[in-house]
Amino acid sequence: MADGGEVHEAEIPLDSVSVEDVSRWDRIAKQLRGYWETFLLAWSDWRFKAGLVILSGFVFAGTIGTVLVDAPTYQDGGKWDSPTFVGENPLGTDQFGQDILALLVHATPDMLLMLAGGAVFATGIGAFVGIVSGYKGGRADEVLMTLTDTAMMIPGLPLIIIVGAIWEPTSPILVGILVSINAWAGTARSLRSQVLTIREEEYVEASRIMGVSTGSILRKDITPQLLPLILVNFVMSGRGVIFNSVALYFLGVLPVEGVNWGVMLEKAYTAGAVTSTELFYTVLWPLLTIVLLSWGLIMLSQGLDRVVNVRVRDRHEGEGAE
Repeated sequence: MADGGEVHEAEIPLDSVSVEDVSRWDRIAKQLRGYWETFLLAWSDWRFKAGLVILSGFVFAGTIGTVLVDAPTYQDGGKWDSPTFVGENPLGTDQFGQDILALLVHATPDMLLMLAGGAVFATGIGAFVGIVSGYKGGRADEVLMTLTDTAMMIPGLPLIIIVGAIWEPTSPILVGILVSINAWAGTARSLRSQVLTIREEEYVEASRIMGVSTGSILRKDITPQLLPLILVNFVMSGRGVIFNSVALYFLGVLPVEGVNWGVMLEKAYTAGAVTSTELFYTVLWPLLTIVLLSWGLIMLSQGLDRVVNVRVRDRHEGEGAE
C-alpha cells in the first residue's frame, strides 16, 4: 500500500475472475450422472434389488402381461382343474372353469392403480399437513392438528364402508383414495414431531435470517431430511391400500367391475376352498400374490434407505473411499 492509502493493482489478490461456460447439455449430463450414481448406490443393497425385481414383475404383469395372457372366460378349462404348472392352465381353474393365472394377471392393473392413488393421496396430504404444521406453529398448527386428531378419532373401516355404500366408486384410483381416506393423519402426526426438531437447527435459522422464503426452506432444508420417513409412510400406505381394498371387495362392500383378488378370495371361500385341501389352491394363489406385492414394497423402501437417509449415505460413501 502506498503512503497516500492507494492500493497498487499488483497488491490486489483477486484481479480477475474465471468464468466457466457450462452448456445446457453439460448440466443435463451432470444431472444424469448423478441419477446413475444414486441408482448404483441403491443397487448395491440386495433389498433394493429384490423389491425392484418384484415390483417390476407386477408392473410387467399389469401392462404387457394383460396382452400376453388372454382375459379369463368360463371356458378356460374344466371345473376345479388342479395346478399342473405347465400347459394352458398352470395354476388351475376355479369352480367356473376360469384360469386362475389369467384372473391374477388381469386383476393386477386395477390393484396397481389403487395402490398408487391411495399411497400418493395419504402420503401427500399427510406430508403437507405435518410439515406445514410443524414449521409454522401458532394458529396454523392448532387448526391443522385439530383436523388431524379428528381424522384419527374417526374409525377408518366404518367410515370407508359408509362412504363406499353411498358413493359406490368404480375407478381404481378413487377406490384407493377412499380406502385411505383418513390414513394421512398418522403420517401428519409423525412428520410434525420431526419438523419441530429440525426447524430449530442452525442452518434453518440461518435461512430465516437471510430472508429465504418459507416455501424454499420447506422444500430445500426440511423436506430432504424427512424423505426416509416419508418413504416409509408411502410404503405403509400402499400396503394399507392393498389389504383394505381386498378386504372390502371380499366383503362385497365395493362394487365390482372386472376381476379382483378380493373377489377371487370371496368366491373360493364361498365354495368351501378354505377347508378343502384339494381346492385350497384357489385361496393360496391370491394370498401369495398379495403377500409378495407387500413384501416387495417393504424391501424397496428398506433398500432406498441408504439413498434418502443422509447419514447412511455418507457412511456408505466413506466406507467405499477407504
